[in-house]
Amino acid sequence: MSRAPRPRRLRRARDRALRKQVRRVEQLAAELPGASAELPIDVASASVVEEKARATPCVQCGGDLELGADRATSTTRGVLRQITLGCRRCHAPRTMWFRIVPRALN
Repeated sequence: MSRAPRPRRLRRARDRALRKQVRRVEQLAAELPGASAELPIDVASASVVEEKARATPCVQCGGDLELGADRATSTTRGVLRQITLGCRRCHAPRTMWFRIVPRALN
């Protein structure tokens, strides 16, 4: 006759499953547009960068993101802005990349 699993064992198994799920979601989020400098989100002007960053939900819990720091670097293809964000609900860190590409004149 086998004993019922101990509460600590059940809790640790549940925690391992949650950590595994978080890693999987982070791997998928790393492939989204804006997740790296190689895949930035193209915007027409700098004024919409913060608005788009705030409008993006957290990939872990769907909560609101709060702006942290930002940094801009100039490249041959446009200005590249790195925005650091944090989720207000689950405190997951997030970094988003935007490329400011002015519209071409006709």
